[in-house]
Amino acid sequence: MPFAPSIVSVITAPGWIGVALLLVLVTALALLAPATGRPRLVVPAIIVVGVGALALALGFDARPVGLAASILPLCLVAVAIIAGGPVVTLVLAAATRDGAPSGEHGGIIVPVAGAAPATARTTQPTREVLRGGTTIGYLERAVVVAAVLLGRWELVGALIAIKGLGRFRDLDAGAATERFIIGTLVSTLWAGVCAALIVLA
Repeated sequence: MPFAPSIVSVITAPGWIGVALLLVLVTALALLAPATGRPRLVVPAIIVVGVGALALALGFDARPVGLAASILPLCLVAVAIIAGGPVVTLVLAAATRDGAPSGEHGGIIVPVAGAAPATARTTQPTREVLRGGTTIGYLERAVVVAAVLLGRWELVGALIAIKGLGRFRDLDAGAATERFIIGTLVSTLWAGVCAALIVLA
């Protein structure tokens, strides 16, 4: 039996609508984060999801009531899919401070394997790897949310396998491998936590 008091009677239907509006706000900020180049705008989303996860971990009975019971899951799905990108960007920035520069198509610039090193008269040939990461991230988190909501955990394993195969040629560069592993784990974990809030609340 949970040791924490039930908060169903404390948070009324209008209160739950307020929570839904808060989720809409943090989702809007997360949308602005990549557009403005300010990934820190996703911090409110991290706080809101963290507080929700903590409340459930402490045993609070936080089931939404009224119209919010239909709206909140949709808001959490949006937070899971949209806010995950800036969350990954923040973590990658912290983990790879002296990493490879960003490319024009959402990837990173790495030296061409086996190419002659740069000299006084020539430059090191480079290529962009891990292109399209933003779009792939949205799709990845959508699959993770669906897998959790449906209870089909094998979909997550299949997703990671397919992603690894699709990125195989890009992973010969050390910087690409590091970003791939960190980005995939953070994106999957974020989507999984948001989906768990829907299932367990």
